Order: sequence, then C-alpha cells, then structure tokens
Amino acid sequence: MQEIKLSETLAANGFNFKKQFGQNFITDGNLLDGIVDDSGICGGLAVEIGCGAGTLTRAIAKKADKVLAFEIDKDLQPVLAVTLAGAENCEVIFRDFMKVNMAEFEKKLPPYTVVANLPYYITTPLVMKFIEQSQKCVSLTVMVQEEVAERFCSHAGTPEYGAITASIALRGRCRIVRRVPRTMFYPRPNVDSAVVRIDIFEGNVKVQDADTYKKVVRAAFSSRRKTLENNLMQYFKVKRDKAREWLTSAGIDYMIRGEELSPERFAALADVIYKG
Repeated sequence: MQEIKLSETLAANGFNFKKQFGQNFITDGNLLDGIVDDSGICGGLAVEIGCGAGTLTRAIAKKADKVLAFEIDKDLQPVLAVTLAGAENCEVIFRDFMKVNMAEFEKKLPPYTVVANLPYYITTPLVMKFIEQSQKCVSLTVMVQEEVAERFCSHAGTPEYGAITASIALRGRCRIVRRVPRTMFYPRPNVDSAVVRIDIFEGNVKVQDADTYKKVVRAAFSSRRKTLENNLMQYFKVKRDKAREWLTSAGIDYMIRGEELSPERFAALADVIYKG
C-alpha cells in the first residue's frame, strides 16, 4: 500500500494520530517485506505488537501461517478492516499487550516469533516482558529507536552498554539487522530507527540463579560513577570486606566499574553471591 493510499484510507475513516501511542506507520513495501525476511518467518505463528494501520501485519501474513496482532487503539478498527481485507490468517486483538498475562496467553500457543514496529514509549518494558516471562517466544524482530538498538546490542566498556544490555543477554542474542531512516515512516518521526533481532535461548548466559544475576546487574548500574564494589555494598547492604571477597572470588578487580563487566562476568559474580 503506497503512502498516499494509506493516508487516504486513514482520512476516509476519520482517523487522527494519537501522540501518546507513538503512531508512526511504515508504508514502503520493500522495507516491510525486508523486516519480515529479517525475522526468518516461514510458516508457523507470528505475534505482532502495535499493528497500527496493518501494513506490516499484511506483510507478515504472507509468510506466517497465523498472525496474532495486538493493537491498543480501537479507532484503527475501520482502517484495519480495509488494509487487512482478504488476509484471513490475521486476527487483530484490541488490547494493551503490556496488561496481558503471559502464562495465560501462551498456554495453548505453539512456539512463535514476534515481529513488530514498536511504539517507542514501550520498547524496553515490552522487550523485557518477552525476555523475562515468555516460555514460547523463539525470537523478536522489532523496529526500535536507533539509539535504543545500540544499547540493546552494545558491548561491555562502551558508552551504550548498560543494565538493559546485560539483562537481555541472560536469554537473548541481540544484533542490529537493518537501519531505517526517519523518512520511511508516515508521519515522519524525529529520530532514525533500526531493526533489532533477538534470538531467545534458555541459558544464553549460564548462571546458577537468574534472580541473583538480575540483582547483580541492577546493583552494578545503580550508580555508574561508583565502583562495582561500592555499588554492591549499597545494594546488598554488606560491608566492604564482604563485597571485596565476592569480587576476588569471581576473579574481578574490586576497583572496576559495572559497565566494564561482560554478561558472562556478571554471571560469575552472581554465582559467587548465590553460593553465599
């Protein structure tokens, strides 16, 4: 569907963009097909979050056996009736996915792939919902703000590296698969975007206790200016000698800062703390 036709369809159905939902739709057919190709979908079930005007939904439907598309804005219902006409394998669910109970949602589903042009305001919580709660999602291929993509896929010791990077790494292998300029959206946003693919593997980072790993990561980045030793003391309410003992046992310099540790080294520290 060309941009002019989409804009006409939106206007004909009295649709007004809502800033609070971060609505920026993709209209370029080659880009839409490219995102689906990036996801590796070949049959099976696909889940889309924030289907918007349905342009990406329709592209997904060409490759997937079934598409479950979530959309928070019920005003898009008449628009989707037009843009998804004939796409019989698509089911649109008008609901806020962030309020969905993941265990209930996945109870009767087969393994599935997520493909989405994510509203920027829910990018991080939504990605973490799948990383931390899903038992059946095998991968996420999502359009996000470019600087967020850089954070998701960064490496220890770089300015972009942070708690979200290490948190995703616990179960996800993340890479940027496509850069997308702001000119490819309607209406045009103020930032460029990127498509990130996160393949989910249980035990991507091997650790004895995932909750302890998450606590160590939170502690490490609670104050970027402080050493890891000081952050551990404050977060875990322990004295300096105990924090230093943990770090020494994990083979980590006690003067190091959290952003210098790879996910694997966080796991080694978490294992030491978990053992007591």
